[in-house]
This record gives sequence, structure tokens and C-alpha cells, in this order.
Amino acid sequence: MTNSYVYYKTHHNKEGVITTMKKGLTKWFTGMMIGALLLTTAGCGAGSAPAESSGSGSDAGGTAKIGVIAYLTGGGAAYGQAQKEGLELAKDEINAQGKVKIELIYEDSRGDKTEAINAANKLINKDNVVGIIGPTLSGSMFAVGPIANQSGVPIMGTSTTAEGITDIGDYVFRNALPESSAVPQAVKAAVEKYGLKKVAMMYSSNNDWAVSGFKTMEQALKDNGVEILATETFADKDTDFSAQLTKIASLKPDAVMVSSLYQEASLVLKKAREIGIDVPFVGTNGFNSPELIKIAGDAANGAIVASPWYPGKDNEKVQKFVTDYKAKYDKVPDQFAAQSYDALYIYASALEQAGSTTDRTKLRDGLAAIKDFQGVTGKFAFDDKRNPLMDATVLIIKDGQFTELK
Repeated sequence: MTNSYVYYKTHHNKEGVITTMKKGLTKWFTGMMIGALLLTTAGCGAGSAPAESSGSGSDAGGTAKIGVIAYLTGGGAAYGQAQKEGLELAKDEINAQGKVKIELIYEDSRGDKTEAINAANKLINKDNVVGIIGPTLSGSMFAVGPIANQSGVPIMGTSTTAEGITDIGDYVFRNALPESSAVPQAVKAAVEKYGLKKVAMMYSSNNDWAVSGFKTMEQALKDNGVEILATETFADKDTDFSAQLTKIASLKPDAVMVSSLYQEASLVLKKAREIGIDVPFVGTNGFNSPELIKIAGDAANGAIVASPWYPGKDNEKVQKFVTDYKAKYDKVPDQFAAQSYDALYIYASALEQAGSTTDRTKLRDGLAAIKDFQGVTGKFAFDDKRNPLMDATVLIIKDGQFTELK
């Protein structure tokens, strides 16, 4: 500003050139001396916060600010609400233990990519979070992941199961079991249980995650020697599936494979049972929400899905989580609550290892180093591509409850 001021006065006031330049330079020199003195004083002060090369957020040793991008309102809000509940329970426990302190800053994606992008930019640039959990949907992660990766902010999906998620970049993680791991297990179990020979397929063609799940399911069927009689498509938020299911009914398949979120899947099941299709339905990760059962009712019975989470598991850690969750929310936790609960504990472990609540690079490296983590969803580690190494349980809905398929 001083240089511009001197030039302006020199250019427009020939009579006062020397005087003005002297005043301007004197002001500039004085400012520089004061600035140098302040820097020297700050450098010697015992109470100053340590500088961190790649961090934002709060001071080291303080509270780690973690952003959450979740589907909290709209048609898929049950996913986001379950995630928030799991995170809140984990946060309370972690903060009570006192090893690290965590603050969660929530942003609602509304299931929309643009909203998710806006949320990510706010969390990274305004809230200065050290890391992000979410978004809920794979499509949103494909939009948001590159932003976080370019900004050097670790981001972890807890429900993003589409192929290619972690290919976005080195700062992108997930503890959600990819469809490439879960779906083949569900298909294989269904084929063996029911002797499937021929099936029909349905999927949401405008949903990135559902398309990915469909392709994985299609390949798994081929690998198991199952004939695909027909493939029908629909779109997110569709409510009428009569035409697709009438065609499928005429082909008399041994089972129907569906890749969609719970709101469409539940309506597919209701209509299918209504027109007399009583064969098993095998779903992708969208089937894992209890909302599927709530909306579809008895029509959900016989639906099969693979999940890393099973609340009926005979395991002390699992049962304590179920008990604590029920005490807080008066319901049994679903997969999305369980994976979010584990995700925050994974972050807490990485923060401890990083020795900082603000350094994003150290947090990223701490996450990548996670091995033999024991969560409520089982034993966990990241592979070299930051995907989870863990097993799934194949579940079937019976009498309105998820139970292990045996």
C-alpha cells in the first residue's frame, strides 16, 4: 500500500514529489522495524503455539476438529442419521477417555453432489478441520474426494462402497467394505443356499454407487455360472416399478438381484410380493438399513445382503456397543451407525499416533498405518490402497429381523 501511495502522489503532485516520497519511505521503514520487533518477540515467547507445516484447525494438544458430511435430510436421511448417532456415541466415549479430544462439525449433503461440494469447501477452508468423515453416498465422494485430496485433508467414507473410491488419491480412505468384497459373498451364499440357476437384475441407473454395485453383482453371477434372464433399470426417487417387475415375473427367475438405496429397494420388494414374485431378493449395501424393513414390512422377508456388521454376534465388544446405543437412542444400531462409530475410533487412534490435533499430513500417515484395529465391525486394517481388510457376514431378513444366513 505504501509504494502505491508514493507513486500516486509522485505522479499527480509534481511540486511535492521529494517530500511525499520521504514521508512514504519513512512510514514504510518504521512499519518494517515494528514488524521485525514483533516477530523477534513472538519467537522468544514461552507461551506461543508451535507451528505445524500442514495443519489447520486447533492448536496441537487441543481439540481436533473433524468435519462430517452426511445425508441428514431427504429420501436417504436414515443412512445419515444412523451415521450421526454412531459418531456422537463414539465422540462422547473418546472424549471421556481423555487421550484425545474431538469436536464434530456436521454438514448436510441432502444426498446432492453440489451440496456435498459446498460442505467440503466450508469445512476445509472456513472451519479448518483436520479431517473429514463422509460423505454418505459414493457419488458425493467422487465429487468431494478430489477437493479434499488436493487440499491435503484426510477424508474417510463410512458407507462409500463403489469401486474406485480410494483411487481418487492418497488422502482418501474408507472403512466401508467395498461392494467388490461384500456382493460376491452374498451372491455365492444365495447360489449355494437356494441352488440358483437363473436370475433377473434391477438397478438404479442414475446412481454411481448403484451402477457400480450392479456391475459387481453381474460379474459375481457370471463367476458362479448363473444365467441372467433380464436386466431392468430405474432411477433414484422412482416409485412405480410395475412394468419392470411384471416383465421379470413372466420370466420366472429363481431370484432377483437389486442394486439401489433402501427407499427404492423397499418399494421394489412390496410391488414384487404384491404381484406374486416370492423368490429371494439379493441386494447390495443399500439393503443394510432397517428402514428397508420398516417400509417394506413383511415383503422384506427373504432379502439377502452381506455386511461387516451383525448386532447378534456373540462378541463382548459388539454387545456392549449394542447395549450403549440402545440406552442412548432406544433402538438397535445398524451397519451405518456401527461403521461410523468405528471410523471415529480409527481417527482417534491416528490422532494419537500423529501427536497433533491439527497436522493433516501426520493424520493421513497415522490413518494409513492403522493395523489390527478391533472395532465393533470386526478386526480391521487398511490395505495399501486405503481400503478395509475385513470380513463380511451374509444376512437374511426373517420375521422382520436381520439374521445370519446359514
